[in-house]
Amino acid sequence: QVQLVESGGGLVQPGGSLRLSCAASGIRFAINAMAWHRQAPGKQRELVAVLTIGGNTNYADSVKGRFTISRDNAKNTFYLQMNSLKPEDTAVYYCNLGRGGPYNYSPLDYWGQGTQVTVSS
Repeated sequence: QVQLVESGGGLVQPGGSLRLSCAASGIRFAINAMAWHRQAPGKQRELVAVLTIGGNTNYADSVKGRFTISRDNAKNTFYLQMNSLKPEDTAVYYCNLGRGGPYNYSPLDYWGQGTQVTVSS
């Protein structure tokens, strides 16, 4: 059974940083691309960052230069480092495994439970 378990969300002031983690089990982690998505209240879920098997990345324009996606294959875990956070980054963040390249990422039906990130003073 595939499980993705997220951690690291919370409340942070504007300009602050958070690191989200997503620990995967029950799947050959290294053969998948991975991504972080987010969903703000009243909005559709959006793709935030993608990391492919080959190490290529793609980011939503709104987070470029501030967020970094990475992985540790030995720990079956991937991360989203979020710096210079803004109130508009407030959302529930979801990790996900998928296929494809950085610009044609296709999600598989493996999702984390979601973690709340709130950016507020």
